[in-house]
Amino acid sequence: MPPRIVAQQLSHPTGLLGRFMGRLMNRHNAKMNAFALELLELTPADRVLEIGFGGGVTLPTLIERAGFVAGIDRSHVMAERAKAMYAGVVAAGRAEFREGTVEALPFEVKSFDKVCTVNTIYFWRSLEAGFAEIHRVLTPGGRAVVGFLPKTHMDRMGMPHDIFTARAPEDVVAALENEGFVNICVERPQPTTPWNVVVARC
Repeated sequence: MPPRIVAQQLSHPTGLLGRFMGRLMNRHNAKMNAFALELLELTPADRVLEIGFGGGVTLPTLIERAGFVAGIDRSHVMAERAKAMYAGVVAAGRAEFREGTVEALPFEVKSFDKVCTVNTIYFWRSLEAGFAEIHRVLTPGGRAVVGFLPKTHMDRMGMPHDIFTARAPEDVVAALENEGFVNICVERPQPTTPWNVVVARC
């Protein structure tokens, strides 16, 4: 498959190919998602937002462990798929899924205790705009967990620069600091792990 089509579908899955890419993302992102969930330190009282849930690999764990789960995704296909898969949980008032972007989160101030996002920051128009919105919807002391493959590895993949913006860890940390986050740390399960998960407090 041409790299540009792959990049477009990773950024914004559509149609049958988008559904296929959702399943592919679930497999490819499994280890990073699992580590991000571990760092969220979920409790039954938590209200959690996942940004860019894609194929939904984290949703069963979030729904099982948290009190309320919201998800937002740029893809209409992914949002509708999640609504259908978790219709019972949505009807019970324990979950909500919407189409939208990180730069304009459709939630009130201080709506969530924890926010997670994995492999989405390449598609944000601005790190500062995204983190400002995450900071806005988090409660004081709330936790943000951000997983991504750093620029040194992304640049080797040859993705189109008008779709993917590779991010260096130091740029992610600086943007979080600029938007008021504290206690920021960059985590990896092993020293040789190519990807990072950044944890920060509101």
